[in-house]
Amino acid sequence: MLRIHFTPEDVGRVRIAGEPDPLWETIFSVWRLRRPGPELIFGRWRDHALRASRRTDLELLLPLVRGAYYPDFLTPAEGSRGLPAALEAVRSTPAGRLREEMRELVRAGGPTPSWLGRLADGDQPTLERLAGALQSQYDSAVAPYWDRARAQIEAERSRRARVLLDQGAEGLLDSFRPQLRWEPPFLEADVPFEQTIHLDGRGLLLLPSYLSWGTPDVLRDTTLPPVLVYPVEHDLTLQLPAEAKNLAALIGRTRTSLLESLSDPRTTSELARRVGVSAASVSQHTAVLREARLITTSRAGKAVVHTLTPLGNALLSDLP
Repeated sequence: MLRIHFTPEDVGRVRIAGEPDPLWETIFSVWRLRRPGPELIFGRWRDHALRASRRTDLELLLPLVRGAYYPDFLTPAEGSRGLPAALEAVRSTPAGRLREEMRELVRAGGPTPSWLGRLADGDQPTLERLAGALQSQYDSAVAPYWDRARAQIEAERSRRARVLLDQGAEGLLDSFRPQLRWEPPFLEADVPFEQTIHLDGRGLLLLPSYLSWGTPDVLRDTTLPPVLVYPVEHDLTLQLPAEAKNLAALIGRTRTSLLESLSDPRTTSELARRVGVSAASVSQHTAVLREARLITTSRAGKAVVHTLTPLGNALLSDLP
């Protein structure tokens, strides 16, 4: 059981990340090699990742990501500033923190290769090799799917933002049921470990993840900036290959106008007003756009929200 204790100040300091975190996704990509997740969602990604995993440097990551516990230093807060900043934070991890987290990893059980001892001592060449392995795993298994992950998370953020506007911060926290349960002043989740976190006015960063599945994740060191990583709701239309005929069907005034109107996420009724067609017509056109992976569609209460994907944005920039 995970239980996060909120003060009234914390409720007002909940925020949602706008982008996937490169190192959290990299760590989950290693985990997905062992625990595949649903074939419909992760099958194509895993086929690619398995082909890309035939590298010796992966042996540095597998012993660190093997069970319910993996060291916090692998997913620093600097990930919000991009991969270079995150890797620099990994290289700069203090020896005392490395030693404590390696102790926890050993207590969790599993193989302990000899280099783990050097890592626990803060050996800089070992840290450099580990940072290189993280970069390599990101490049091979995460980067090819980065635009897709961003599209999913943009849609998720838009959907949650509408709940926040309509129902406030407590309504936002309550919208994560059944995965998370908001029972004021606690946010609870069933996870394979026991942990209680007191936010104490620090607020909480909600971080949607493309490669996470099942249960949410948190940092085990409760003194670190609080973050709750949760699996994004996948739009299965983005997992399917687009047919050429779908893209050809996009060349038309109404669909072009719909794409142009999605510089910001909009509901079906908002699109209908902007483009000057009926809501039923918008629904027909957005079905084609969604099938071609140019937009994502999600629900926010009773509203249906459409969001432009990076692929849709790229196509739009090439249209007259």
